[in-house]
Amino acid sequence: MSFSSWGNALYSGRKSYNFIGNRKYLLIAGAILMAISVLAMSVLGLERSIDFKGGTEFTVSSVSGADQGPAQNVVNANPKLKGSTVNSVGASSVRVQSVSLDTNDKRQVVTDLAKAYSVSEAKVAATTIGPSWGADVTYKALQSLIIFFLLVSLMLWAYFRTWTMAVSALFALCHDVLITGLVLALTRVEISPATIIGVLTILGYSLYDTVVVFDKVRELSVDFEQQTRSTYGELVNLAINQTLVRSINTSVVALLPVTSILLISWVALGGGTLRDISLALFVGMIAGTLSSILIAPSLLIVLRSRSTKIAAHTQKVLDKRASGSDMDTEDAKDTIRVAHPLKAGHHQGQQAQPKRTARSKR
Repeated sequence: MSFSSWGNALYSGRKSYNFIGNRKYLLIAGAILMAISVLAMSVLGLERSIDFKGGTEFTVSSVSGADQGPAQNVVNANPKLKGSTVNSVGASSVRVQSVSLDTNDKRQVVTDLAKAYSVSEAKVAATTIGPSWGADVTYKALQSLIIFFLLVSLMLWAYFRTWTMAVSALFALCHDVLITGLVLALTRVEISPATIIGVLTILGYSLYDTVVVFDKVRELSVDFEQQTRSTYGELVNLAINQTLVRSINTSVVALLPVTSILLISWVALGGGTLRDISLALFVGMIAGTLSSILIAPSLLIVLRSRSTKIAAHTQKVLDKRASGSDMDTEDAKDTIRVAHPLKAGHHQGQQAQPKRTARSKR
C-alpha cells in the first residue's frame, strides 16, 4: 500500500489504529516519562548559561581549528576557574565561561588565554554578567511561560467551549516541556535565552497540532447522540486516524531543516553555536507530534467519559450491538454522515475540470 493509499484508507475508516482503546497505557507511559523528567531535572539539574546564573565569559577569536585543549589547560591551571566550561564557537573561536571574577583575575585569564593560543590580548574578549541580570532573565523566562499557558487556556476555552479539551491540550504541552527538559538535562546542553525561544516555538507547534486533532473531533462528533453505530470514543479515534497523515507530513517537513541545523551545530561548529535552540526544537517537535496524537485525545476521552450524556450514549451503542438489531434507514444515514465523512483527495484531475468551448478561428 502506497503512502497516499494508506492515508485515504485511514481517512475513510477502512483502516484504523486503535489509539483510544489503548489510552490507559498511553497515559501511563506519558505520566511515567513526565515523572522521570521531573526527577532527572531535580537530581541532575539544568546546565544554565551565563545569561541566567551570571559570571565572566572569555571569547578567544581567530583560533585555527577552534581547539579547546589550550583553553582547558588554562582552566585546569587556575583554581579560580574551577567549574568553568569550555566550548567551541564556530570554526575559529573558543569560549570559556566561569564564575564572576574581579578585574585583576580577569586580566590574568585574558593574558593566559592569549599566550595559550599565541594571539594578541586584543583577540580575547572578556564580558561580565552580574547576578542581578541573570535573575532578571530567569524571571522573564518563567513569566513568558506562565503568560503563554494562561493565554492558551483562554483561547482553547473560547474556541472549543469546553474545559476538557483545554485541560487535555495543556497537559500535552506540559508533557512536551518536561520531555524536552529531560533531554537537555541528560545531554548537559546549556539552557540559554535561545532555548527559551525554542521551547515557546515548540509549544506553539504542539498546540497547533493538537487543535487540528480536536477540531476534527468536534467535526465528527456533531450530533453524535443521534446515531447508534459509533461511540464518542470511536469518533475520537477516527479523528486521530484521519489527521495522522497530516501530522506525519507536517512533522517531517518541520524536522528536516531543524535536523540540518542541529547536525551542523554539533558536528561542523563544535556544538556551541545554535545547539541550544536546535536541540530544543528537535526534541520538542517530536514530543509535540506524539502528544497531540497519543496523549491529548486519550486524556480527553478519560475526562469526557465521566459525562452523563456520553456515558449513556456509549451504553446505548453497546446495548444495540449486543442485541444485534438492525438500524433503521434514517439512523444509518446519520451514522454514515457522522462516522464516515467524504473522502479527501479523490479527484479526477483534468477530467473534473470544466470544459472550455474552443473559440472559432478567425
